[in-house]
Amino acid sequence: MTFSSVQFLFVFLPLSLALYTLLPKSMRNVVLALFSLLFFAWSGLRGGALLVGMTAWNWLGGLLLSRVQQKKPWLILLVAGNLLVLGVFKYAGFVAQSVNALFPNLLPVLSPALPLGISFYIFTAIGYCVDVAGGRVPPARNPLRFFVFLAFFGHGPSGPIVRYPQQRLQLDPCGELRRVSADRFCYGIKRLVFGLSKKVLIADQLSLIYQRVTSVPAETVPAPVLVLGYLAYMMQLYFDFSGYSDMAIGIGSFFGLELPENFNYPYLSQSVGEYWRRWHISLSSWFRDYLYFPLGGSHCSTARTCRNLLIVFMLTGLWHGAAWQYVAFGLLHGLLLCIERLGLLRLLEKLPAFFRHLYTLAAIWLTLILFGAPGLQQGLAAWWGIFHWQDGAPGYTLAPFADTKLLLILAAAILLCGPVQACFPRLKEALYTRKAPGLPMMAGLLVLLFFGLMRVTAGTYSAFIYFQF
Repeated sequence: MTFSSVQFLFVFLPLSLALYTLLPKSMRNVVLALFSLLFFAWSGLRGGALLVGMTAWNWLGGLLLSRVQQKKPWLILLVAGNLLVLGVFKYAGFVAQSVNALFPNLLPVLSPALPLGISFYIFTAIGYCVDVAGGRVPPARNPLRFFVFLAFFGHGPSGPIVRYPQQRLQLDPCGELRRVSADRFCYGIKRLVFGLSKKVLIADQLSLIYQRVTSVPAETVPAPVLVLGYLAYMMQLYFDFSGYSDMAIGIGSFFGLELPENFNYPYLSQSVGEYWRRWHISLSSWFRDYLYFPLGGSHCSTARTCRNLLIVFMLTGLWHGAAWQYVAFGLLHGLLLCIERLGLLRLLEKLPAFFRHLYTLAAIWLTLILFGAPGLQQGLAAWWGIFHWQDGAPGYTLAPFADTKLLLILAAAILLCGPVQACFPRLKEALYTRKAPGLPMMAGLLVLLFFGLMRVTAGTYSAFIYFQF
C-alpha cells in the first residue's frame, strides 16, 4: 500500500482520520499506533513484527542509557543491534554475492524480504539513541508515544527521517502542539495534493521513458535516446521522492505532527555541496550530525576531511541500495566534494552563476546514470555510449521510447523542478504558505486532485484488467 494507491487514499487515510477525530484526545496516539502497525503489516506480517521488536529494543535502550553512568558501551551495543538487523535484511545477500564472486560458493546467499521502511526507522532509532546518550533529550517514558515517533505511517515508509528532539513535544496527544486548526488542515490538503500530483502526473509518466530505455542493452541505444532516458530518470527521481515527502508532510499536518522539509529545489544548486544541502535534507543532515561530525568533520587536516567525506558518501550511496552501483555513486559524490574543497569551489565562485549551475547539473546527471541504471555494468555502458555518441542498433528511433505527451511532461518537469519557482518567488511563497488557500489556489488544487485521482484509479483499473486476463 502506497500513498498514491486507491486503498490508502479512499479507505486507509479517511478511516484513520475519522477515528482520530471522533475518539477522545487521549486515544489519538492509540489510533495512530494501530493504523501505523496496520500500514507496515500490510506489506508483510514479519515486517510488522520486526518493527514492534525494534521499537521495544530502542525504547528500553533509551531508558537504560538514561540510568547508567558508562553510556558509551551500551550505546555501541544498541547501535550495533540496529545495524545488525539492517545488515541482515538489506546487505547480507549483497555481501555474500560479492564474496562469492571472488571465492565461488563460499557463503550462502540470504535473500529475506526487505521490510517496509526499515532503513528509515533504523536510522531514526539510531539518532534517538545517540541523542539520549549525549544528553540532548530525555528518553521517552511512554512506549506508545515512542512507537508513534518511530513508526508513524506518514513518514515511516519513505521519510523524512525525524529527530526525537523535534518531535518530543508534539507526541503529547492532548498538547497544544497537536491542535489541528483549519489553516493547518488546509495546508495538509495542499501538500498532499501537490505531492500526489508530482508522483502520479509527472514521476510515474516519466518512468515510462526510463523503463523503455533501460529495458534494452545500453550498447544498442542511440546516444540521444540515452541522454533523454536518463534525463527523464533525473526528473522522475526528484518528483517521485519529493512528491512522497510532500504527501508525508501533508499527512502529518492532518494529525498535528510537523515533519521536516526534505527538499529545497536541489536542481537549482550551484555546487555539489549545495546540492546535498537541498536534496533529501533529513538524510544528509543525519549523516552530517551522526557520522561526519563524530569523524572530525572539517575541523581537521585536509586529508582527513577528504577521508571523512569519502566514508560518509560511500555509506550514503550504500544506504540507497545494496549494489556496487550505489557504492560507486556515493564515492563519486564524495570525490566531487573533496575536489570542490581542494579548490574547485573557489574557481567556480569566479564564474557566472549559469556556468556554476551547469557544472552542478552535469555532475548530478552523470552520477545518476550509474545510480539509475539496472546495474553498474549497464551504467558504465551508458556512459560509454554517451561519451562516444554511439549510433546504436539500426532502426532505433525516438518513437519507441517517448511520444509527444511524454516529451511535453518532461519539458514541464524541467521547468517545474525549480526554474519557474525561482523566476516567480510569489508563486513559491503561495505553494508553501500555511494560510488557508484563496479561490485561485483552491481551484488549482481541485483540478490537480481530479487529474491525480483519475490517474490513480485508471492505474488500478488497468492492473485489475491485466490480472484478470
